[in-house]
Amino acid sequence: MKVEFYGHVRQYQNIQAEIDANLKAVLASGQYVMGPMLKRLEAELAAYHGTRYAVGVGNGTDAIWLALMALGIGPGDEVITHPNTFFATAEAIWIAGATAVFVDCCPKTKCICPEAVGAAITPKTKAIVPVHLYGQCADMIALKRIADQHKLWLIEDNAQAIGAHGKGFKIGELSDAATTSFIIQKNLGTFGDGGALVTNNAELDARVRKLRNHGSNQRNVHSYGFNSRLDDLHAGVLSAKLKHIDEYNDQRRQWAARYTAGLAGCRTLDLPVELPGYRHVFHLYVIETKKPELRDGLVEHLVAAGVDAKTHYSIAIHQQAGYPWGKEARAVGSLANAEANAASCVSLPMFPELTADEVDYVIEKVKEWDQAHAADGSDQPGVARRGKTCASCS
Repeated sequence: MKVEFYGHVRQYQNIQAEIDANLKAVLASGQYVMGPMLKRLEAELAAYHGTRYAVGVGNGTDAIWLALMALGIGPGDEVITHPNTFFATAEAIWIAGATAVFVDCCPKTKCICPEAVGAAITPKTKAIVPVHLYGQCADMIALKRIADQHKLWLIEDNAQAIGAHGKGFKIGELSDAATTSFIIQKNLGTFGDGGALVTNNAELDARVRKLRNHGSNQRNVHSYGFNSRLDDLHAGVLSAKLKHIDEYNDQRRQWAARYTAGLAGCRTLDLPVELPGYRHVFHLYVIETKKPELRDGLVEHLVAAGVDAKTHYSIAIHQQAGYPWGKEARAVGSLANAEANAASCVSLPMFPELTADEVDYVIEKVKEWDQAHAADGSDQPGVARRGKTCASCS
């Protein structure tokens, strides 16, 4: 059996009529940039998140750095994030001209550790950018408390967790802005690239709208700005899919539960954890080998068996060749949890259109490898890497 990693072709086939109708409407309108379909999607995104505003931009990276720039963050300022995530989070901080400050993640959730954030704040700190990694929310209540105490901006990198929520909070509720990516492999993805941010801050919304459109909100009148607009064709695809996002996420959660039940006895692996009261939407289902040196062998075994397993963020940002590439960056404290996550992570196929037979085949092949390497693992089965815990994950 062959099990693909992405299911966007199947997804298109399932709702082709809805997507095609939106695309035809855009084509017939003759308005392909900053047109009515984009306005419609922005209203739908704001309504879905329960925020006052949503702004479509060119991609998820732009969404972060445009938010930073709109808040006046630039050279001489520090922005705290964590390094076991996609490079774009730090890249956006550098594009804005600020210094990226890396702190460790929580050993269970792999999201940013609030205790580490608190220890990294200096007079230059202006913002915190937590990543809702793999589809689970960071501890926004703790981060909001820290941000309020130190008068810092709080911007959620929500590229991986649309539709998720934490215990007592929704994404976008406790921050100044939540950004997202719509590249095709995301839970809500278009046929190409795209991004957006949602916010309740009217001034931030107005500034980002101006920045994304060459510094203009009036024809022929320009100030400082860029070209980062979400095209209406992409907006049409996203509008059709947004109506199904909760259904898609529910199916991801079902497949994740099936993986977790099937792999529960594995002795060489740690499985993902969903914190009580949280809704994890499993953009990725990431297991970890208890010993990093076992990771590549597991991936090779799965690929040889037809399972398109991958590694995501397998080199932490601060460990990338040439770091920090002339950019302003520093690390505060140990990054041991982030480094262990990067060195041992394996992503199993995860998309709503998987079949039970495909998921069971993946489980079979993972267990086959685990049984062959049990002597190399731990004496006890585990469900989460046990590192130095913090209040957010203990």
